[in-house]
Amino acid sequence: MNKVTDIIARGMLGHIFLIAGLQKIGGYEGTQGYMESVGLPGMILPLVILLEAGAGLAIIIGWETRWAAAALALFSIASAVLFHNNFSDQIQTIMFMKNIAIAGGLLLLTVYGAGTCSVDHRIASSNSTRE
Repeated sequence: MNKVTDIIARGMLGHIFLIAGLQKIGGYEGTQGYMESVGLPGMILPLVILLEAGAGLAIIIGWETRWAAAALALFSIASAVLFHNNFSDQIQTIMFMKNIAIAGGLLLLTVYGAGTCSVDHRIASSNSTRE
């Protein structure tokens, strides 16, 4: 049951970022404008897309999971602080708390890793049999 839970949990956490990163490609100019409206340079959007889509996919397949999860946890916290800081707006408060909760789940992946049904585990297993 743990293997199935590991896969489902990684899929649930990773897909949010994978989809968000891919959607930013289609809505590039709007996203760039939104970033600039909070004082961020729009030219970093390609890095944001790469982080979200790349690290999201890495978490889903369980490859370099600890690094991907740590990066996305920091990203989630930064996004909460930069984009969802209007606590007089209930929706923004909920979005802030959602980002913090997602960061918490990602921090658990950072600590415990991807589990046995992952690329990380497969690589570790093959390295230990070679030694």
